[in-house]
Amino acid sequence: MKKFTESRRLFKKASKSIPGGVNSPVRAFRAVGGNPLFIDHAKGSRIYDADGNSYIDYVLSWGPMILGHAHSAVIKALKKAVDRGTSYGAPTALEIELAEQVLRIYPSMDKVRMVNSGTEATMSAIRVARGFTGRDKIIKFDGCYHGHADGLLVKAGSGAATFGLPDSPGVPKSYAKNTITLPYNDSAALTSMIEKDWREIACVIVEPVVGNIGCVLPKPGFLETLRAATKKHGIILIFDEVMTGFRVSFGGAQKYYGIKPDMTCLGKVIGGGLPVGAYGGRKDIMALVSPEGPVYQAGTLSGNPLAMTAGIETLKELSKAGTYARMEVKSAMLEAGLRDAAKRAGVATRFYRAGSMFCTYFTDTEVVDYPSAKMADTKKFGRFFAEMLQQGINIAPSQFEAGFMSLAHTEKDIARTVSAAYEALKKI
Repeated sequence: MKKFTESRRLFKKASKSIPGGVNSPVRAFRAVGGNPLFIDHAKGSRIYDADGNSYIDYVLSWGPMILGHAHSAVIKALKKAVDRGTSYGAPTALEIELAEQVLRIYPSMDKVRMVNSGTEATMSAIRVARGFTGRDKIIKFDGCYHGHADGLLVKAGSGAATFGLPDSPGVPKSYAKNTITLPYNDSAALTSMIEKDWREIACVIVEPVVGNIGCVLPKPGFLETLRAATKKHGIILIFDEVMTGFRVSFGGAQKYYGIKPDMTCLGKVIGGGLPVGAYGGRKDIMALVSPEGPVYQAGTLSGNPLAMTAGIETLKELSKAGTYARMEVKSAMLEAGLRDAAKRAGVATRFYRAGSMFCTYFTDTEVVDYPSAKMADTKKFGRFFAEMLQQGINIAPSQFEAGFMSLAHTEKDIARTVSAAYEALKKI
């Protein structure tokens, strides 16, 4: 039986100085009960908490540790970079190198601007889209998360398509009203709204695979309809690939599904675990970004040399021949094992995977959008989470978060995970 004495002590102490004791809400374990783990260190496929417990990790810092924790090439490069200084607030050759790598991998982008987070990337891309089109309204999809900028913290109302209402105190209604929320995977609602209001719509932003309610895959034809409708009416299509970028495939969801967006937002993996984000797109759109154009966006730490170094080394490793084939084998092995474990245990689940991101929903209904995802049994998931943690397996502390595979996971790790899942599923 694992003990969490030190993590509990640290959480109690943190709660006195940090809101909720954490610096990002999902870390608080509110969705699964109990207190959060405080991590001491990590290496390869494993993390180690403040009590000395070891876990096979499928959270992977919410996605970016695709090579595994503390990868030797990344750490070696970072140590050298630190000796040269941590921040200059001035251009470096590192920014050019990472930008050129990203543009080679994502040919839909002619130019790219580095920022510090996914939230910065999405809010900046939307500002540029509004500046380019001269229109104010945006469309997002129910269940897609694009960061915590005011206009993106918006929920749908009772209709199939509705102008947004604030999803958080502190978000002005006057701001949220420019956000239209539609159901994901509903091509009819999408085309109807665009045909009706296209003259006011600057952009549509979408997670091509929804990773913030688990892992919801696009229905055949949905992304194609989205691309055709936006192109017809001069609406900027923004793919938020902060999560799917380098996860669904080496070129992200846009390469896998064969869709070319006008703008793309990236993050997570391209920082190799350090804070980073990026947005880019067509040359004529990106020409509006200051100082080349009038749309203002800035950041003292954008292009930080440490984040650029980690990103460069990570993409070098991912570029090596056979990397994604190995990742696919491991991810498929885990998928097959977890599906079989649920079947043998007699527990109704639905498993979805896109490349190396995945989710098991505790439901017997197909998950195609936010309402169907919400039908999952969160109490069962909470018990499953606790059992897995006791057996040394770290999964996201929410039914509605994706899991991730890394290159560092071994067949032994996967077999141990499947065995633990079977035991956990039997208990619930």
